Amino acid sequence: MTEPLMRRLAGRGERLTVGALPWVAPVYRAMPQVAEVIEFPFAHGGLQFKARRRLAQQLEGRFDTAYICPNSLKSALLPFLASIPKRVGYLGEARIGLLTRRLKNPSKGQRPPMVAFYSALSGDADIARDQPQLQMDATEVDQALVAMGLQRGAYYVFAPGAEYGPAKRWPAGHFTELARRLDLPVVLLGSGKEFDLCHEIAAPVNDEQPGKCFNLAGKTSLAYAFSAIAAAKQVISNDSGLMHVAAAFGTPQVAIFGSSSPLHTPPLNDKARVLWLKNEPTYQPPLDCAPCFERACPLGHTRCLVDITATDVLQKI
Repeated sequence: MTEPLMRRLAGRGERLTVGALPWVAPVYRAMPQVAEVIEFPFAHGGLQFKARRRLAQQLEGRFDTAYICPNSLKSALLPFLASIPKRVGYLGEARIGLLTRRLKNPSKGQRPPMVAFYSALSGDADIARDQPQLQMDATEVDQALVAMGLQRGAYYVFAPGAEYGPAKRWPAGHFTELARRLDLPVVLLGSGKEFDLCHEIAAPVNDEQPGKCFNLAGKTSLAYAFSAIAAAKQVISNDSGLMHVAAAFGTPQVAIFGSSSPLHTPPLNDKARVLWLKNEPTYQPPLDCAPCFERACPLGHTRCLVDITATDVLQKI
């Protein structure tokens, strides 16, 4: 979602270095406008002040401007400790003294599209048409496909996870039913934490149609997962990071939304089809509770996802 910001900054002549945690660094390496990626040595959670100060000392004097995308205090701390003269970011978590240019956060009831939210850090006014774009070398993709035993356009990708919580995950049984009815093999992608979920989806299908599903969750590098997405016939996913990766590669996709909203985090891809019952005028009774943006359904039924059927998805493919 930050790629259009990178493209804008590079387009006006800025040389870009991105600091990122190791799990997301490959995303920025797939952006040709990014000259350098620095992998942060920080563990998830905690301020880790000493580690940030050590890295800041190494970075001091290298940069003129820092664009701080996350809203956390700790993300703004490193550029401050590195004495970067201009530090641009949104207000949040007592960061007033850490930033030199501060943008106001939108209110919770006015969630803007996230691409526009990040692109606004550039200071440019015309950001309405920004779409994320990722690129990978075709030879690198072909080599990854050979290693995974895949052929271009001859498989579907499922991304059934969603880190935020179950209110964003289409039920496993629905993914299973969809896999049964598709005419090509299915590759399931996700993190190691999602291996069991992917196994739950794949196992019943493979019992009936041996070799139909390939569970690669946690078994591939992020670069290999990107290659599988870029060369897939179609991607079917929840509202997740891999959904945005598919959009950035321009891969045909069906994106399934539950507790979140495609008005806030849409797949910006002309080949994307969105399934969100809040948008379906024929769906009754209407979902007045959506979008709730909760991790788990506050009402306990998760109708926004349960009531989307495999047939509904097939009609979008």
